[in-house]
Amino acid sequence: MKVDLGIWDKLTWAVIALGLAALLVGVVDLYLPLIRQNKRMREQINKLNTQINREEETNKWLKGYIEALHHDPKTVERVAREKLGYAKPDEIVIRFQEPATNTPVVH
Repeated sequence: MKVDLGIWDKLTWAVIALGLAALLVGVVDLYLPLIRQNKRMREQINKLNTQINREEETNKWLKGYIEALHHDPKTVERVAREKLGYAKPDEIVIRFQEPATNTPVVH
């Protein structure tokens, strides 16, 4: 036998539904900052991995450059000419300079 409680039966279900909704909102509110922090950290990890890859490529290039300087006389000669301005005897060195700009000096 079922007893009709009238509005109290409907109110009981409404309170239960609102309680579950409040619980759900509370859980979302609790975990949302953690989710955002996780996203920021993943983005930072991706940036750092990209930087690591660039640095590894630079490292590889520099190791090859050092190896060439140790074992290739032409590389040593080229570097001496370009960076140090050396020349062979009876050789004329011509250096080009950037043209001066007409940029006014601001004080």
